[in-house]
Amino acid sequence: MYIGIDIGTSEVKALLLAPDQRVVGSSGAALSVSRPHPGHSEQDPADWWAATLAALAGLRAAHPREYAATQGIGLSGQMHGAVLLDAHDRVLRPAILWNDTRSADECAAMMRELPALSALGGSLAMPGFTAPKLRWVARHEPEVFRRVHKVLLPKDHVRLMLTGEHVSDMSDASGTLWLDVQRRDWSDELLALTGLARRHMPRLVEGSAASGTLRADVAQALGLPAGTLVAGGAGDNAASAVGMGAVARGQGFLSLGTSGVLFVVTPTYQPNPASATHAFCHAVPGRWHQMSVMLAAASALQWVAQLLGSAHAGEIAARAQALSARDRAAAPLFLPYLSGERTPHNDAQVRGSFHGLDFDTDAARLGYAVMEGVSFGLLDGLTALHAAGSQVHRLSLVGGGARSAFWAQMLASALNVEIATHGDSAVGGALGAARLAALSTGASMESICLPPPIDTVYQPDAGERVLLAPRHALFRSLYRRS
Repeated sequence: MYIGIDIGTSEVKALLLAPDQRVVGSSGAALSVSRPHPGHSEQDPADWWAATLAALAGLRAAHPREYAATQGIGLSGQMHGAVLLDAHDRVLRPAILWNDTRSADECAAMMRELPALSALGGSLAMPGFTAPKLRWVARHEPEVFRRVHKVLLPKDHVRLMLTGEHVSDMSDASGTLWLDVQRRDWSDELLALTGLARRHMPRLVEGSAASGTLRADVAQALGLPAGTLVAGGAGDNAASAVGMGAVARGQGFLSLGTSGVLFVVTPTYQPNPASATHAFCHAVPGRWHQMSVMLAAASALQWVAQLLGSAHAGEIAARAQALSARDRAAAPLFLPYLSGERTPHNDAQVRGSFHGLDFDTDAARLGYAVMEGVSFGLLDGLTALHAAGSQVHRLSLVGGGARSAFWAQMLASALNVEIATHGDSAVGGALGAARLAALSTGASMESICLPPPIDTVYQPDAGERVLLAPRHALFRSLYRRS
């Protein structure tokens, strides 16, 4: 048996996987985010460990026999978060998260000081990344910075608690802006930009390799076998790709969750920083991936649902679905930049807006506008990936937004690709992490990295494309005016 642990932003999820790839069960524990100042987003690393213990306890209680037979553990996690440790592995301050935007000035300075940054790191410097966060800490919290002995990513702090080892994997390390992504090794040049060196970094392993074993006291407390392997694991998106069997060239997925992610596997390192895409290492050896990221996706629909007095985004989506084509064409346009944007704009300061409100605007039209605006943002991301050399014909749709057939069809038409959904199949970071655990114990990629069963395939609709095309052109022009 194999356990996958996904350290998310809102939840830690643990999943138990059988050798035949059957998901035995899963358990989760909620997390909260602190926002002490505008643009700041933080969590206490101790909360991740407490939630991990709770999630594992849930698995153990529900499936005691299978749980006790665990051979390997894999880790997945929210990327980019900065966990700062002193020489005794004590946490120096709350972790600064991926959606924190305080370090925009530091990003600009890094780009000026090292023009080769994007070629080495696979991306423009963006506030979400780890390295600019450390420059911010050095500038605003110098006493903390002077005590930094190690910098870990969120899932790697949980690894430290499990194994006592400072280790990261290639895919998660790609999101720090300290990794030479093509060489799959730390870059001395990039580290120097933040006043750090290799000694501050964890050891690197491939996601499918073993990173250590459970500490004896932890194994006993968790009720797991002594010597249980802990795999390198992956950042959440690369882990999700492994969970969906996306490990070969051209395979990919679209995640419609809190953020919106387009992920495509590449056989080589193919950066395109001019369009604010990311070129990162994949979680398996010898492969990379390209990724476009928008910061507000399904979360934007939940936001507007709450504004309209509904607790469920699905209710607003259903109202939008009932609109006629004429009503959709008359709906406002929505710029989905509620907390800035990454691909393709790399603009931390831009904010969202509705354009074309009138007295006929109602909840249904507002909901439609948000779903369409997010779809247009993802189209801009796909266009950027095309410019970097990626070609895709089908994308798996995952995340909370995948529950809406109406949205899935809209995405197929807007992006002009097939969109496949997977029903209630267990997809996501925890499944990918468990698969990486299996690979770390010697299982073959061919037997492990299988795609989940397809529920529905949505084809681009010519009539809907005719409706969407002029609205997308106006959408693009509105950003330039904002």
